[in-house]
Amino acid sequence: MPARHFHNWLTGYAHYTRHSESPDLFHFWTGVYTIAGVLRRQVWIDQLYFQWTPNFYIVLVGPPGVAAKSTALRLGTALLSQIDGVHFGPRSMTWQGLTGALEEASELVQFPDNIFLPMSCITCSINELGTFLRPEDKEMVDVLVDLWDGQLETWSRRTQALEGRKSIDNPWIHVMGCTTPAWLQANFTEAMIGGGLTSRIVWVFGNTKRQLIAYPADEIDIKEFDSEERFLVSDLERISHIKGEYHLTTAAKTWGKEWYEKHWSSKPEHMVSDRYGGYIARKQSHIHKLAIVLAAAQRDELTITKNDLFIANQMTTGLEVSMQKVFQSIGVGDSSRLVNEILAYVRAYKEISQQKLWRHMMPIMSAKEFEDAGAAAVKAGYMRIRQIGCELFYCAVKQKEINK
Repeated sequence: MPARHFHNWLTGYAHYTRHSESPDLFHFWTGVYTIAGVLRRQVWIDQLYFQWTPNFYIVLVGPPGVAAKSTALRLGTALLSQIDGVHFGPRSMTWQGLTGALEEASELVQFPDNIFLPMSCITCSINELGTFLRPEDKEMVDVLVDLWDGQLETWSRRTQALEGRKSIDNPWIHVMGCTTPAWLQANFTEAMIGGGLTSRIVWVFGNTKRQLIAYPADEIDIKEFDSEERFLVSDLERISHIKGEYHLTTAAKTWGKEWYEKHWSSKPEHMVSDRYGGYIARKQSHIHKLAIVLAAAQRDELTITKNDLFIANQMTTGLEVSMQKVFQSIGVGDSSRLVNEILAYVRAYKEISQQKLWRHMMPIMSAKEFEDAGAAAVKAGYMRIRQIGCELFYCAVKQKEINK
């Protein structure tokens, strides 16, 4: 078999997307989504009681029209759609529709030693998360929670009375979607944080463009672009044929055991809230799912190295800052929302007079709410007040000072 075009597919993909304005993390996790989509349930790490498989629920979160969420997702989806055997689920569905999509994707997959295994694998590319997921639809949420584990099992669900119970062998669902903080604030409740679906989602937050490129086509050499795409698709096709059980090297297991003991013996300071309890419980799963993808991006051998786990941990832990920013949008109370409104203007102006800030806030809050929210922001250390003559000014505090 000829050598791959890229020593690391994710590195090649990063180069391919270099002229995009989307944040680096958006492209990295879209790359992860793309590789996992071609691997499907054909690979796993077996722990006898359960298996880790490389399916994810990844959600890109950012203000509308700023971080180019959908652009990042479309680039990966365009590559993924060129690989034989990848079944896409509908972008808008009920749990009954999801069950039907899994049923349609059912196939018998051949493994080495002439072993055949039935499975139903679908990948969902969702530009607007709200078209796919309605948090108030408890049955749909329960189905997504149930299927995230991707275990070897016959999964059944009762549909309409005339159809009876549907049974699907070894279902596997892989999802990437895009949404805004405003949608999360309007649709996710505080009760959804901590466990259930929220803790199974990989949250990737971005609120700025990594670069400004008004006309990307002027920056791209079309022949080079087409060549890189062909190489990426060719390597994805090769990755799609990797099948079987991944094994951790001795060094990887040693690292994993040390990590596990440390993980459960002490929580990091930024994760002590009960809001993150469900994520803490599933972090090991997130890391090992990602390690499978990182291994497949580099080699055909079914081996997880210490470095794979180390990088997977680094990338997963790095998203905890994203998670905190996302969770600020979920279940937020009125007082927190008003503080965020004030801070948005103060940070935009760097320094703004109290009078000018109040003019901006008058349409959305009362004078008492403005006073209380401003005082709360100062007390939390997010901004300062200084007086010049008879006038008060609000000044933004730099992030590095907040982090001290």
